[in-house]
Amino acid sequence: MVDTKALILSGGKGTRLRPITHTSAKQLVPVANKPILFYGIEAIREAGITDIGIIVGDTAGEIKTAVGDGSKFGVTTTYIQQEAPLGLAHAVKIAQDFVGKDRFIVYLGDNLIIDGIKDFVHRFEANSPDCQILLAHVPNPENFGVAELSGDRVVKLVEKPKQPKTDLALVGVYMFDESVFEATDNIKPSWRDELEITDAIQYLIEKGSDVQFQIIGGWWKDTGKLEDMLEANRMLLERLTTRIDGEVDDKCKMDGVVIVEKGAKITNCTLRGPLVIGEGATITDSYIGPFTSINYGVEIRGSEIEHSIVLENSRIVNVGGRIESSLVGKNVLIEKRAKPPRAYRFMVGDYGQIELQ
Repeated sequence: MVDTKALILSGGKGTRLRPITHTSAKQLVPVANKPILFYGIEAIREAGITDIGIIVGDTAGEIKTAVGDGSKFGVTTTYIQQEAPLGLAHAVKIAQDFVGKDRFIVYLGDNLIIDGIKDFVHRFEANSPDCQILLAHVPNPENFGVAELSGDRVVKLVEKPKQPKTDLALVGVYMFDESVFEATDNIKPSWRDELEITDAIQYLIEKGSDVQFQIIGGWWKDTGKLEDMLEANRMLLERLTTRIDGEVDDKCKMDGVVIVEKGAKITNCTLRGPLVIGEGATITDSYIGPFTSINYGVEIRGSEIEHSIVLENSRIVNVGGRIESSLVGKNVLIEKRAKPPRAYRFMVGDYGQIELQ
């Protein structure tokens, strides 16, 4: 029996999430206090696939430290170094030794698919097409690779068309048999100097290969931009249930789903969920509003925040107004001091954004 393997793409520079991704892999930025990449690994495992190759680039060390040998997820991992971000089809091409003659799934490491991929994988294994792609109806297909269909077959893929003929965008999940390696060997780099996965699949279509599709019914996101990451955080928090493992004093008011991890200490606060507060966080005299994820070791004092993500060991102290729709990186200090002279003082990385009102 031919096995099914998985290939997770975790290279890339994450330019749309700078400055966070200057110092951290975009696939490891957490939503609902869990790195995005971990959701993908778990979805693959839940689909019955346990042999996973991970394509890594400049952030290889960080990815390897976070994932390790995969045993904590119930999988085994093989790391495949990509010398530069030369395209999704190039990532597939360099994984040929890992894949061998097995069928395999390609999963973009910054994708989130709320209902998982089990049905998609099982359909691929049952029908045995040469290729199967996952599609979704989107309001802005011009920003995606777009599929044109005829019955139950894909007849054409167009990358970011100016006038799309359908609203069916390619979701970052693909399944192939070994025939895709002929495609990756025969396509040419695009204007971006990358080997495009859409060109590889189009090669298969034009060769007469059996390229099938499935339209996703649930929610999915490419979390490459701040607004998409915040929406993903919101969707995942809505699926949680209240759990209080840390200390919450009797002066606190709680409403909605609230998770307080062990070692966290909450004093004289209003917590309006859904929200999650990580291990060892200290929240005092503050308001934490809906759709907020506070990571471990964070201190928030005399401040208000909602619809935001705060990464580990950051401090937010005595901020007068409410922080909202924000992503705060690791070890950040946001503080308002009462002593004159009153002035704003910043140390902001490349591509940072600050909005004052």
